[in-house]
Amino acid sequence: MPIWHWRDADREVMKVKRRYGLENAEIHTAWLLRRYLEQSRIDGFDSLSHSERRSKVEQARNAHLLQLQKDNKQKAYKQNKKNYAHTKSYIHLSLRERATFVEEIACCVSNWGFARLFAECIDKIYFDPARTKKSVSEQAFEQIISRFEKYLQTIDGKQEQKNYGIIVHDNNETVARKHTQLMRHFHSQGTLWTNVDRIIETPLFVDSQLTSMVQIADLCAYSLRRYLENGETQLFEKVFKRADRFFDRVVGVRHFNDERCKCMVCRAH
Repeated sequence: MPIWHWRDADREVMKVKRRYGLENAEIHTAWLLRRYLEQSRIDGFDSLSHSERRSKVEQARNAHLLQLQKDNKQKAYKQNKKNYAHTKSYIHLSLRERATFVEEIACCVSNWGFARLFAECIDKIYFDPARTKKSVSEQAFEQIISRFEKYLQTIDGKQEQKNYGIIVHDNNETVARKHTQLMRHFHSQGTLWTNVDRIIETPLFVDSQLTSMVQIADLCAYSLRRYLENGETQLFEKVFKRADRFFDRVVGVRHFNDERCKCMVCRAH
């Protein structure tokens, strides 16, 4: 995401969020697109106002949690309480409305001609850590860094001024430590494919709840995975338009598999 487009893209996302009453919510696509059973049990749910929907769903959820406690089902209680916390921001929207919201956000991404998508999709069945001497996450991270670095080099063209970039990463203490160490290694010794001169510093780790562009990365990752694992194309076809390309060939996104795959990613790559 070029820095001079970041704020405009963020405003566009916020505009869509406001229409659905989600201006203070995180876009967590997997949780947004789940079915909430409590909604299907509320008579006339679709005809209720947002505040009425929220009130009735919270009432149903609280009753369910209380019953689990009474029945001494502690494991189920903890899991349901956790699930409810993940989806609390979205309960005023029906599944159809939530799906439409996600699709509208994906349409925004699709129209961002200035943005580039980089992704490494690894089928673990065909990944051999003994041969690569890397874990799946390390392999994926090295691939992403290499492609982003090459992209920054490529777009220089004949300009005297070099292009530089940063990595903004969802915060996770374990991953932060690992990827910071890997990035330091790449800066000093390069990746398997390239020296790293254009990516500034180690990744900047942020709270995804507060950063729309990191939430967009989550949507893109969800879209790619659902296509490759389930054949779902509705979101995928929108975000895949932003995959980095060299002429007509996709170079920013790869599907690591047994090389016999005929998916759209492999055909384009």
